[in-house]
Parts: sequence; C-alpha cells; structure tokens
Amino acid sequence: MRTLSASDLSLNTATVSKQWSLEECIEGCKRHGIGGIAPWRDKLQDCGVDRAARLIRDAGLGVSGLCRGGWYTAEGALTQAVIDDNKRAVDEAAAIGAECLVMVVGGLPEGSKDLVGAREIVTEGLAKTLDYARTQGVKIGIEPLHPMYAADRACVNTTGQALDICDKLGDGIGVALDVYHIWWDPEIAAQIERAGKERLLAFHVCDWMSPTQDMLTDRGMMGEGVIDIPAFRSMVEAQGFDGLVEVEIFSAANWWTKPGDDVLKAMVGALPAI
Repeated sequence: MRTLSASDLSLNTATVSKQWSLEECIEGCKRHGIGGIAPWRDKLQDCGVDRAARLIRDAGLGVSGLCRGGWYTAEGALTQAVIDDNKRAVDEAAAIGAECLVMVVGGLPEGSKDLVGAREIVTEGLAKTLDYARTQGVKIGIEPLHPMYAADRACVNTTGQALDICDKLGDGIGVALDVYHIWWDPEIAAQIERAGKERLLAFHVCDWMSPTQDMLTDRGMMGEGVIDIPAFRSMVEAQGFDGLVEVEIFSAANWWTKPGDDVLKAMVGALPAI
C-alpha cells in the first residue's frame, strides 16, 4: 500500500456540516494540507456553483466527488422533478471537476414493499442520468448503503448489486465505496476485484462505533471503531485505485460538536488508522 499523507485525504463536507460553510471548508483544507474536498450539494449551492468552482481551483484542491444525486424512488418514483434534479447534479459535478457524482439511489417508494421493483426503478433512473452524464464527461458512482437503509435511503445494499447495475448500463458508471456501508459484506473482496480500477470511482472512510448509538449519525473518526480500514484500502489499491481517500463522518454527539479545525487536525492525525 502507498504511504498516505494529508495531501492524499479529501474532506467530505458532511464531516463538518454543522460547523462550516463550503468556503470555510476550503480554507480549512488549505490550513491543514488536505489535498481534496467533496462538497455536498447544499453547501455548494449556498456558495454558488461558479464561485465554488473558482475557490476550489484557486486553492489547488482536487474534488473526489459531489454528494449527492439519486433518490429515484422519491415523489412517486422517476418523476420529472427527480430526473431534472439529477441533471442539475451532473451539471454541478462537471462545473467543479468532480471525479464522480455520488448516487444515494433511494429506498422503497412510498407505500411499497417491492424491493426488487425499487431496484428496477433505480436502474431505469440511473440509465437516464448516465445518458446525460456521458455528454458532460461526468462519471456516476453508485454508493451501496448498509442494508439497514434499504427501506428509506438506498435499495442497493451490496457492491455486487451495484456492479450488476453497472454491467447493465455500460461505460461511465461505477461504485463509490464507503467502509461504513461495506465492512460487513462477506463478498466484498471478490466484488472489489470484480469492480477493477475503472469502476472504483471513490473510497470513503470513517469508523463503525460499537456499541452504535445512532445508525446514521454516530460514525467515528478512523481508528475509533471496529472497521479494519487498512484492509479495505489494501483491497482497492490492489485494483489500482490511487485517488483521494475521502473522509465522511456523520457524528451528531461528537465530531459535529467540535471546532472544525479540531476535526481536520484529528483527520490528519488518524492517517495511521487508514
């Protein structure tokens, strides 16, 4: 495995979402020598897309991804509003030079119990977005989410399911793998190998706390929990992944309560746990 430094990290703005604006995140990355950033769309839109693109470029930061598109099963499934919003997300990703547009695809449509059908809706939606994304030079990264989110956030729950969709849709689509969501999967090593370099579009890190106090907002800094993060990095790097390692932590009771600079200092300090 390569030896990481702060310049190999990317700050997902969710990690300091309660403390900082996008402008403050950019300045924080510069202060701490962090090499990249991954904005969430709300922060990006608050800043202004064109202004954000200029600030990121002037700071010399890479953009490991844009969070997030998807939600294809919302509002009755594949409404024009959902399709149009994903088109806007593609445009935003192109404007800031994101390595990929990360997709949280959506769970069950309201009132439905048909998980297979939900995945079919998602595949159709991704195909529509991908057709446009190809014209803009934007890659689409499906983020499989832990099965506990199958009903409400993402009905694509394993890397294998995500890659099955990629196989159907062809070039320009791959996976954004977050250790929080994949660490439990007994098939993950084989699926990472199956993905290969071309379809490993993003690698997100945080840690799984045990016991977990909240299934969404109790994620740990790397090294605080039970995930063998270096093992997963070894797997993706064995396939040729050499991109920024993106730190994405939802932590309502801990990291979101600390000054942003303390959080970024801890990120850099956690390099040995990655």
